[in-house]
Amino acid sequence: MKKISILFIVLSLSGCAEMQQVMNQFPQTQGLGLIDISGGLKEALNNGITKQVTKLTAVDGFFKNEAVKILLPDELKKVDLALRKIGLSALADEGLKVMNRAAEDAVKEAIPVFVDAVKGMSFADAKTILMGNQDSATNYLQNSTSTALYGKFNPIIKNSFTKVGADKVWTNIITKYNAIPLVKKVNPDLTDYVTNQAMNGVFKMVAVEEKNIRTNLSARTSALLQSVFAMQDKP
Repeated sequence: MKKISILFIVLSLSGCAEMQQVMNQFPQTQGLGLIDISGGLKEALNNGITKQVTKLTAVDGFFKNEAVKILLPDELKKVDLALRKIGLSALADEGLKVMNRAAEDAVKEAIPVFVDAVKGMSFADAKTILMGNQDSATNYLQNSTSTALYGKFNPIIKNSFTKVGADKVWTNIITKYNAIPLVKKVNPDLTDYVTNQAMNGVFKMVAVEEKNIRTNLSARTSALLQSVFAMQDKP
């Protein structure tokens, strides 16, 4: 508790002179300052992006990862069921796969967007994140970047739909479904849906690495991570 109390005293001071005075009084802070604390959190987020998000860019990175696999939206579940009833199970399976393929392809191009977003973290953000929940840094990234990221991610998903052939597959699926007598016709915005689901998957994988760093000492692979996250460990 003493270590945590010291941390909150340090984090509440805004002046460099006051910060230095506290550091001199409490050498166990090991000289960690404003840049070090925010830098450690940025490193943790970058690790999540490079170690975990990169996995999503591989073939089946989404499709065979149950934690992030993109499933059909509710309005298309009836489409899936109807196609299977008339012997088009293979087409229904392909529709699900190509949605995930589009996400896998898009994340590959979007990683630099997430990396750049991490650079905007300030010490004012960091001081509440470090002592927060196991996914506080990830939540910060999600809350502060989702709107801007959507604007950049959506056209990538749209292009990926064309690149992996998802647009043709789903045009075929919707055409065949809408031709079934008495069904209510559908025209879903799959680009919007897959964009949101892909972003959710990315943040979920970043959270995996953040939790690992917060709870697993061996995951703190640099001196900075070890020093910063030691401050949030229970004594």
